[in-house]
Amino acid sequence: MNLASHATYLYIPETTLNLLHRTHRTPPSRLAHAIALAWAATASMASAQTLTEVVVSASRSAQQTFDAPAAVQAVGRETIEAAGLQVNLSESVNRIPGITALNRQNYAQDLQLSIRGSGSRSAFGIRGSRLIVDGIPATMPDGQGQASTVSLSSAQRIEVLRGPLAQMYGNSSAGVVQVFTADGPATPEVGASVFMGSDGVRKVGLNAGGQTGKLNYVLDYTRFETDGYRDHSAAERRQLNAKLRLDATEHTQVTVVMNLFDQPLSLDPLGLTRAQLEANPRQAVKLAYDQAASKVVSQNQVGVVAVHKLDTTRNVTVTAYHGTRDLDNKLSIPLSAQTSATSAGGAVNLDRSFSGLGVKYNQRWAVGQGRVDGVAGIEYERMSERRRGYINNLGVLGALKRDETDSVTSTGVFAQATWLVNEQWSLVGGLRSNRVKFGVDDRFITTGNPNDSGSARFSAVNPVLGVTRHLNDTTNVYVNVGKGFETPTLTEIAYRTGASGPNLNLRSADSRHVEIGLKTRPAEGHRLDLAAFHIGTSNEIVVASSSGGRTVYTNAGKTRRSGVELAYTAQLARDWRTHVALSTLNARFADSFAASGGGRVASGNRIPGTVDKTAFAELVWQPASVPGLQAAVEVVHQGGMMVNDLNTDQTRGATTFNLRVGLEQKLGAWRLREYLRLDNATNRSYVGSVIANDGNGRFFEPAPGRTWSVGLVANYAFR
Repeated sequence: MNLASHATYLYIPETTLNLLHRTHRTPPSRLAHAIALAWAATASMASAQTLTEVVVSASRSAQQTFDAPAAVQAVGRETIEAAGLQVNLSESVNRIPGITALNRQNYAQDLQLSIRGSGSRSAFGIRGSRLIVDGIPATMPDGQGQASTVSLSSAQRIEVLRGPLAQMYGNSSAGVVQVFTADGPATPEVGASVFMGSDGVRKVGLNAGGQTGKLNYVLDYTRFETDGYRDHSAAERRQLNAKLRLDATEHTQVTVVMNLFDQPLSLDPLGLTRAQLEANPRQAVKLAYDQAASKVVSQNQVGVVAVHKLDTTRNVTVTAYHGTRDLDNKLSIPLSAQTSATSAGGAVNLDRSFSGLGVKYNQRWAVGQGRVDGVAGIEYERMSERRRGYINNLGVLGALKRDETDSVTSTGVFAQATWLVNEQWSLVGGLRSNRVKFGVDDRFITTGNPNDSGSARFSAVNPVLGVTRHLNDTTNVYVNVGKGFETPTLTEIAYRTGASGPNLNLRSADSRHVEIGLKTRPAEGHRLDLAAFHIGTSNEIVVASSSGGRTVYTNAGKTRRSGVELAYTAQLARDWRTHVALSTLNARFADSFAASGGGRVASGNRIPGTVDKTAFAELVWQPASVPGLQAAVEVVHQGGMMVNDLNTDQTRGATTFNLRVGLEQKLGAWRLREYLRLDNATNRSYVGSVIANDGNGRFFEPAPGRTWSVGLVANYAFR
């Protein structure tokens, strides 16, 4: 999919021009002309970051990343295309500091994604960070989401917000990942793509997009298959993503987004012990074969975003969505562990429905020498799922062992304002009130298994406050502080120690965030972003026990996370550019507590699953003498991870090298793009991710050695 990646125009939002006018005392018309010239001169620099990039995460309205008073970066379409097969977020977000996305080589468990160390304990799926696609939440109201449903082949931009301002998005917001689908090009196009790679990777795609009158449309279909790097890890995905945007009136725009996702096959090889890892990293655990460990998922979602412009200073946005998710999951629990009266069995059947409604009001007004940009809104989300558990006897479903209806509702009310005081100072402040309610209706009541129905409520009021000093036209310094909270997810309350039913006594984790940052353009074509942060959390949710396929969670004491993040982009010469992203993370327990499996966790132990250092650097050659050619070398470093709270074992850091080359041609109405990547070119052996606190000692998920992929994309424009 390559729609809209070669547009010959630049849209500069009015809000951005006015903000720059206030900051730099330059008339908007001159600013628009200057930015357009700069964009035209540097269009070939559209890599990991561009100097005029517009984001919406920090203030919920369009503004440049340089002016946003927060740590926020984005990757654009060209980077997404060059980064890999466009299957996993981990391919491209490693260019953004502060976010860790680990490909587990296990499509039954999804990526491990964490921002500033939050979410590293998740056994599967994403938690601790909010995922939003085209304005529609992809994170459920309990704080857990799935990255697998994101359609990267039609994504135009991915932006990541870290720090206190992310708390304005509600529960579990250590950071926010937003994905935006491309608009259709002005001239209608159709296209097709085919990719192949190591380990039996096959991916095909079809796309169409264009503008017809007031209707802009994008349709994208992909089918992905892999035999898997490890044994018993084959997977298949089919996905349809569509976006229709209608300019209903001069002042009203309505966008409909639809995503259909089907994963009929994803085998689970399980983690490996240290001995198994060293003997054969490709192997799968025998129990995975015996119990046919696997997952089948189907998820369909539709959403509507309507924006109405009241006048030149006010607009209202209404968002509504609904979706369903069906899951059949055969777990690797031995039969002997499934037979007790209180066991939930070894196979999960889940039918979920989810929906939401949001209203947001934006306004700007003059105050003294400056201007205030304000936003206020209310968001309501709900999900309800019928959860059943069955005996899994060597892959064959047996007797019913669990039957309940779980529900979560979340209500958030927020207000945020940015005050551009004068040319030197700007302030940002916000407040969000959150209420989350969990309910369990137990329908499986037998001898020895009592009625476990119940409910739990969580609430919090989270403020944020920040100040930015605009030292000059090329340097900004900012400081932000804020509070956040994180409820347990339905997965984390599913079990309790020594009894049946959910663990409704878990408390939410409360956090305090401090961030200081610097953004500067030291020279023409160069951009440096630097941020340092500290996060203190109380009532951290940790693993109490994990065995027999069942994980029980509890609240520990305090934790602390601190680190430094750097992003640097530079045009070194006409044909050469570079991008560097560096992160450090010191994530530790601040209190001692009883450990999973026995023993005691000492204060100062590292939080398992967190990566202490990450780095990405690329050198790109894009010769003006050979239009359409781009070649690059990438260096990726992933630091070590502890495997459990006791810190009894850890992975070693690893540095890998990737090579890529792409070539694009225009032949009449056709546009062709060829692509070749070689990842881990030196065939380095290392552990890609860990399963924190696994009770069987199967912590390790190995990364693949040297892999290759090739692709061909063809688009035809109807002129």
